[in-house]
Amino acid sequence: MTNPNDRPIAVAPRSRPEMYDVLARAVVDAGGRLGGLADAGALIWADPKAAADFPGIIAQAPHVSWIQLPYAGINPFVEHLDADHIWTCGKGTYARPVAEYALGAILAGLRGFPTYARASTWGAPIGHNLDAAVVTIIGGGGIAGELLALLEPFSCETRVVRRTPRPMAGADLVVGTDELPTACAGADVVVVAAALTPETTGIVDETVLAAMADHGWVVNVGRGPHVVTADLLSALRTGGIGGAFLDVHDTEPLPDDSELWNEPNVVITPHIGNTPAMGLTLLATTVTENVGRWLRGDELVSLVDVEAGY
Repeated sequence: MTNPNDRPIAVAPRSRPEMYDVLARAVVDAGGRLGGLADAGALIWADPKAAADFPGIIAQAPHVSWIQLPYAGINPFVEHLDADHIWTCGKGTYARPVAEYALGAILAGLRGFPTYARASTWGAPIGHNLDAAVVTIIGGGGIAGELLALLEPFSCETRVVRRTPRPMAGADLVVGTDELPTACAGADVVVVAAALTPETTGIVDETVLAAMADHGWVVNVGRGPHVVTADLLSALRTGGIGGAFLDVHDTEPLPDDSELWNEPNVVITPHIGNTPAMGLTLLATTVTENVGRWLRGDELVSLVDVEAGY
């Protein structure tokens, strides 16, 4: 029987040539041999928006045993996950730039920059320090780890809520999701950086928002459905929280008629915590790393937990 690690590696689909070319080069840079689907032992997926094409493409690749997906969020591919393949994704690959976005949003929100940016006349001083603030992070993956490191100079009280409550470097408190309201009590900032699963859908609701400080900011760099939009709007309009930075949304692009556009204390960005220009270089590095590991027979990085769905 042919060792799948000795087979060529396919990169598909070709619907985004710029992405295909970079990832194909990443395979070669690791010493991999490019080949067609029919003979390939591994598949590097090259278009995150072409999940609908996956069944037809994998049907042409009977020998593939490892599949590399491009994004950290694999929701479009969840229905295709199986135990017959080894699955990896971009988990952790984009953590640093997204954590940088979160830090910028935290500072801007607490210091009142959104209010000043919209002002057309001199106003009263507003703002709160990040130094010694309470920051709660929902999600214990790569983004949380990078953000905790970035927050270290500010002497924050840092709390992390994750599915498996094990210690994290830089976190003062790590708890399970059953303790979410307690972890958000009095929080100056709640950062959402979890994987989207049925358990985390709607995790930021009226209970969480009510637990926060009334000047607190929500920063969502996870996925739009993590936050119950109706509850967020209510908290914003009643002064229950200070505001929200939303880089991800229930529907993307966010429709022009969304009520969120009209909220003065909401900053909406078009999913740019990690831009394509930033991300493709980072993804290529992960692909090169994994191809090298694949060829050596070592354990791959950014493995997908098929049962958990991320």
